[in-house]
Amino acid sequence: MKVPSTAFLIFGLLGILVVPARMIRAVENSEESSRETRPNVLVIMTDEHNFRTLGCYRQLLSKKMANMWGSAVVETPYIDSLAASGAICTSYYATTPVCSPSRAALISGMYPHLTPVNTNNIPLDDNVVTFAEILRRNGYVTGYAGKWHLDGLSKPGWAPIRKFGFEDNRFMFNRGHWKILNNGEGGPRVGARQKNGQPSYSVEGATKETFTTDFLMDRTIDFVKENQKKAFCYMLSLPDPHGPDTVRAPYDTMYKNQTYSQPPSAKKNFSSSPSWGSKQQGNYQQAKYYGMVKCIDDNIGRLIGTLKELGIYDNTILVFTSDHGDLRGEHHRQNKGVPYEASTRVPFLMRYPKLIKSKTIINQALGSIDFLPTLCTMTRVEPVNKPHGRDFTGLLEGKVGKPWKDLTLVRGTGSQKGWLMAVTDRYKLIVSSNDPVWFFDLERDPNEMINLRDHAGYRGLIKSLGAEILNYGKQFEEPFVKQPQIQNDLKWAVSSAGKYTNRQ
Repeated sequence: MKVPSTAFLIFGLLGILVVPARMIRAVENSEESSRETRPNVLVIMTDEHNFRTLGCYRQLLSKKMANMWGSAVVETPYIDSLAASGAICTSYYATTPVCSPSRAALISGMYPHLTPVNTNNIPLDDNVVTFAEILRRNGYVTGYAGKWHLDGLSKPGWAPIRKFGFEDNRFMFNRGHWKILNNGEGGPRVGARQKNGQPSYSVEGATKETFTTDFLMDRTIDFVKENQKKAFCYMLSLPDPHGPDTVRAPYDTMYKNQTYSQPPSAKKNFSSSPSWGSKQQGNYQQAKYYGMVKCIDDNIGRLIGTLKELGIYDNTILVFTSDHGDLRGEHHRQNKGVPYEASTRVPFLMRYPKLIKSKTIINQALGSIDFLPTLCTMTRVEPVNKPHGRDFTGLLEGKVGKPWKDLTLVRGTGSQKGWLMAVTDRYKLIVSSNDPVWFFDLERDPNEMINLRDHAGYRGLIKSLGAEILNYGKQFEEPFVKQPQIQNDLKWAVSSAGKYTNRQ
């Protein structure tokens, strides 16, 4: 064998070194290219948020419906900018208008009773695969800050052991609407305390560093900065504007001099109202509620500014939504949990200019369960399980390839007695264990005060929507459709019978 020369040996060794270096650079370039083409995901969820407090929704309503509490309004320019440069869904519904079930539906793409979170404080099943877990398996860096409400009774319950794909969950807490949070060597904690040392909802002494909305946004911005060169998915769940109706200065006094009116539906005759729409007592402070919304909007502005500074704003799917609404005096009620619009209809905005044109308006009815399959398509990943919801990417792009069924299903809480609703952009059919059938035409009766069930011209619509509820019940093992009262009402709804006589 001929012995190679010294020069040849040196050249050969250099070649061995050079080739891997080229390969490394190629891999790095490939990873960078992949990162640039894969969108980041930021999901911002508020809690108990009435959609009429957002300017982008008021712009699309009649003056009477936009100014539900009179001429007093809160301006939300940063949230509105997401609608102006992206899409606004005008008929987006919480699949169950209560905290835990709605959240379970959004993150899983499943109907809540099958997760099995059919009411508040039920732990999410270990086998549920969330959108965060799907993205994590596909190389995304993931995290979560704020209220979780899917880990049972723990309160506050920082950093639950079960992460469901949200790997950095240091600032996730299970329950509570705390107003002051601190971060120390031992991790985050509730800053306000009672005399016995227990966490308190007090807002006294809150600052722009410690008030919960500000604190959680700071953590979100930190995560974005730390992971700006990676594909990331982060969910920020703000516990406001849920009660108590308190907020830090200067937001606590910004709207105190405005005059607020009682919603028209609060003055109706309640003698014929269904049990789910009965009159309730209770006070609410609209000026403070507006202050909470304004604080949220200003913080959204900070996040948008950060994304722009980092040059990743246009490569980020930015979602703004809420877990459910808040009646704020409509129908002389507070909070949520009922089929009325202010309870079930929630804001849903999405910005991603690479796919969504500015000022896109989607009027078709959608629900919480539709988010996961849509996000999977937008991020080019496959769902692990077949989602119960539908992919509405085509609506976002403005090019639906086949007829889109303008419909979503909404359920009440629990598994024994409750209500079910089939809703379109205009019509709502509600069947209940305790009440006769109700039917609303939102164009004719936007305040939802008249049961149009027996009025001429609606029988065909009722029959169609009743069939949708029956199909849903069969496909997704809905326990409510097995209730004798609801069974009888659905039999009437899908029949050719005339005037309703089952229950009066």
